[in-house]
Amino acid sequence: MSGELAQSVIKRIIRQVGLECAARGQSLSETLVAFVVKAVVLDPRNDFNMDRILTENDMQDLIQLCVARLLDTTNPSLSTIKMQVYFDMNYANRDELLSEQERVLEGKLAPVVRAITESGPRVQEEMENVYQKVVIYVLLRSGLGSPTDIEAVREVTAALQSVFPQPEMITFISLSKKDKEQQLKDLAMLVTGIRLYNKQCQKGGSGIDDLPGILNKAIPLATRTLDERLNSCQLLAHHYTALLESIQEEPQRFSRLRFFKLKEALFNVRQYEAFLCILQSNAITSAQEVESLDVQFEAAMMVLKNTVQDKTSIESREVFPLFMELSKLWTGFQHEMLLLNFLTNMADNLQQFLEIQSQLFPEEMLTSLLEGVTVKSDVERIKETMGTRVNVSDFRNQEWLFPETTDNFDQLLIQYHGFCAYSIGVKGITLPGNPAIGILKHKEKYYVFSSKEAAYIFAQDPDKFIQLNVEKAKKYAELIQLLELHHQFEYLVPHAQARKASKGSMKPPPKCESGTQTDTHILPPTIVRSYEWNEWELRRKAIKLANLRRKLTHAMQTDLSHMRRENFTQVYLPKDVGTQTKRDNSSNVPKPQIFLKGLRGGSSPTTHVLTVDLTRPLDET
Repeated sequence: MSGELAQSVIKRIIRQVGLECAARGQSLSETLVAFVVKAVVLDPRNDFNMDRILTENDMQDLIQLCVARLLDTTNPSLSTIKMQVYFDMNYANRDELLSEQERVLEGKLAPVVRAITESGPRVQEEMENVYQKVVIYVLLRSGLGSPTDIEAVREVTAALQSVFPQPEMITFISLSKKDKEQQLKDLAMLVTGIRLYNKQCQKGGSGIDDLPGILNKAIPLATRTLDERLNSCQLLAHHYTALLESIQEEPQRFSRLRFFKLKEALFNVRQYEAFLCILQSNAITSAQEVESLDVQFEAAMMVLKNTVQDKTSIESREVFPLFMELSKLWTGFQHEMLLLNFLTNMADNLQQFLEIQSQLFPEEMLTSLLEGVTVKSDVERIKETMGTRVNVSDFRNQEWLFPETTDNFDQLLIQYHGFCAYSIGVKGITLPGNPAIGILKHKEKYYVFSSKEAAYIFAQDPDKFIQLNVEKAKKYAELIQLLELHHQFEYLVPHAQARKASKGSMKPPPKCESGTQTDTHILPPTIVRSYEWNEWELRRKAIKLANLRRKLTHAMQTDLSHMRRENFTQVYLPKDVGTQTKRDNSSNVPKPQIFLKGLRGGSSPTTHVLTVDLTRPLDET
């Protein structure tokens, strides 16, 4: 069957299985259904041949097998697969979780940021509205309080006005969008630092929880809970391992015990243990981080107090970096709180996949079965074999590694999650390997063993036992993730090919990421810049060249000029100058008013003329 056709058939089967389960009241994720379909196909006991096209009957049989397995609530293998799918879909390391949290926060703040950066207020009322949005942004960004908390809003507004008065909104509006966003983040950090300092001085702090105190109580509690659950599941694993070893030694005594269910229960507990170890490691890292943050926060607060003291005014360049440092440290506390909640929820949700243990093997039943059986812990098994190691001279073509002869011995990537490479395929149980016996390096991979005898047997034909482990994982699909065999089962290996392979594990075709890049112009450019397609332009150039051939350039030099040199002079340019030689002035004098009387004569023959001067004096004008 071709790859594309096989994929389309498998997708159809997955869809049909999901619908069948939903019709029977079980709503399952597509990832879980796909894993179970893969497990059923891989299981050689079901004898599905992927070399030929599946008939309709084959597809129906496969669907029914998958549905039956998914609906079997008493199957530890299904619980383990569900646990693995849940962990893969929900678990994230520190960096992934914090980056996702930052992305979610940016998404929630995006509408507020857009409303602030894209607004262009012109009147005072619009300016006040934008300033209130800045207050809301700072409060949401810091995570210290709710916009519905009036006291918290007042504290944020007062702190914001001390570093960003409302008149500065005019300058803020003139910035580019990118600069606005950066300034908003800086303002949020400054205001957060100011509020934390005020809380320390008992002058505010509404809506601010004591995160350091909460973390110092919650982390030890969470670590203690994880330790208790880890010890409990390890004890179960030790009991199951002891029972399986006893069954193999005395099968008549435990004839009524369901051997396969017990194996599946062991794998379920071991997988739960592996996941709890991951969560426990994260909890320890969080505890160390909180301890470091406590010291840094106290030191930063002390420096800030010594800088501010009781001063009425202080330069911003001295105190602003201290406020921002407080805000960064507090953000670290918030991150650790988020991580702790995440780890706690993961640990609580993983508990549900272990419930089947108490149903199949109650405590009373285990107690009665373990009578007369020696139960050894993983630590005890390793201590028993500490004095034994492989003799290198017994193997000519094998390379063995030991702590005293190998650099970075503890950092070697051990196959099968550190379990004994021999006991998995032969005994079907997971025994802890002891690196002190010797680590076998085979085909650039490293294997450990639970005893010297197991190491000698495995080293005689490693490929044979590696293939046995692969076959065991095909029967118990949960081992693919537990033993970290993903590279072996990247594709659905046809069962017919697996049976024909006499030795060596079935490996998928090697793949690697590659990229190619071609130059824009591999060859040098061949463009002729002088080319002209217009014949009239060519004619014009030809005429021009013909005329140039008849032109001559003449030059001469006289006896008077050949010894001369160029001279330069510099003068001041004339400037506009104005002068005034006179000025206009005026005065006001009385108008002469002189009248003559008697010019017309009178009764007497003699004319008498009388002059009357009515001109006003100068001092009256």
